[in-house]
Amino acid sequence: MKRIVLTGFRGTGKSEVGKVLARQLNLPLLDTDTLVEQKSGRSIPSIFHEEGEERFRAEEREVIASLPPDNVVISTGGGAVIDPKNMEHLRRQSVLILLFADIDAIESRLARAPRPPLTSLPLREEISELLDRRRQHYYASADFCVDTSETTPEAAGEKILHFLSGGNSSVKQRTTALQFFKTGRIPPLALEKLEQVLVGAERDPQTRIMGVAGYPCAHSKSPALFNGLFEHYGLNYHYTWFEDPEIDEIMKIARCVDAKGLSVTIPFKTDVMEYVDEVDEHAAQPIGAVNSVIYACGTAIGYNTDWLGVRKPLVHLKGAKAVLLGAGGVAAAAAYALVDLDMDVTILNRTPATAKTLADRFGCKSADWDEFDNIKPDLVVNATPLGMEPDTRSPLTEDQILPEMTVYDLVYTPPETPLIQAAQKKGCHTILGTEMFIHQAREQFYLNFGIDVPDTIIRELVI
Repeated sequence: MKRIVLTGFRGTGKSEVGKVLARQLNLPLLDTDTLVEQKSGRSIPSIFHEEGEERFRAEEREVIASLPPDNVVISTGGGAVIDPKNMEHLRRQSVLILLFADIDAIESRLARAPRPPLTSLPLREEISELLDRRRQHYYASADFCVDTSETTPEAAGEKILHFLSGGNSSVKQRTTALQFFKTGRIPPLALEKLEQVLVGAERDPQTRIMGVAGYPCAHSKSPALFNGLFEHYGLNYHYTWFEDPEIDEIMKIARCVDAKGLSVTIPFKTDVMEYVDEVDEHAAQPIGAVNSVIYACGTAIGYNTDWLGVRKPLVHLKGAKAVLLGAGGVAAAAAYALVDLDMDVTILNRTPATAKTLADRFGCKSADWDEFDNIKPDLVVNATPLGMEPDTRSPLTEDQILPEMTVYDLVYTPPETPLIQAAQKKGCHTILGTEMFIHQAREQFYLNFGIDVPDTIIRELVI
């Protein structure tokens, strides 16, 4: 049987619920805090007092790396999920259950069973601050969530057993979702696999769904990448295409199949913000676009990882003079990244008023498209869809491209766009759109699963 791993903050009931599950399933229960104490020969308060939290985390990391691979229930310490290496070990071939509770319940429980403080704050303030700081990590550790605020360990255990045996969506919901997917352009073999995952006679109820949301999005490489990563890290997930002209329909289906997350692409990066419960600080303002939606514990949170994908390959050009082509959702993320690198940015768009609106948001300049030749930038970033199949035009003519320029085309299908080909012919330093795809996808994977994937692994799966 797969490992069952309980995660969550102190006081959410991991030890007691773990005992219930272990008894019901006739499996041993391993508590990582107890294992740390046994390994070190000291109590956790002693480790904190004598050597500090850093030493405790090192001991915890070693314990988690040595846990049995199956047939066991594991209760983790409250901060274990913060470490990406811990997440890599805990998630492999396992089902992760996040236990959560309201602050009143946690405070009441911790007051009865005190542990060493992790901050100098009063107990309630410490709980609030740590919950806020760790929230994204807890959500990344959640295959399923159980609220233990007002329930007994036995009731929480029954809820978990229900998830393990039946999943979190009904036959009707999965059948409805399958009809939706059949209207898209999912390749036949991929659709056959998806049908098995959703309604097949031998379906695994613990398998969770993710996907790329857009119209069109059949060209996206995300399914191949994420499914490859799922296999590499032993995750029970399946990634597919959510392709539809209506974002409302896509978001309904995502809820219908209890999706873990969505990668959002053209043309929905702005519209999708109306359909999430929260938006993180980067996506909200000034970017105003979401390319990642994470679902956990009944909440949908929007993030933007595009700007990190743009920024990473350009760090060496900090302070450069840059021209940004385009003024849509991707362009907003690109502008945020360029400004963050202290670049002198001018935004050009076929509709100058749109370029000015975006430029005003980021405190940079805008100009008419025809002004490109007068700017003579060090860097050109294409954030328009020009070059993306089937519209394989270049946004610039060959005579506008100068050898001393760096040209970064955010379009990645095809990998070498007409703009990139022209720039290479002129001897420019070029950056392919696959670079943005790789770096933003790495961040997406981290947000969803808490695992920090090396660039090399993603490159092997993408290129």
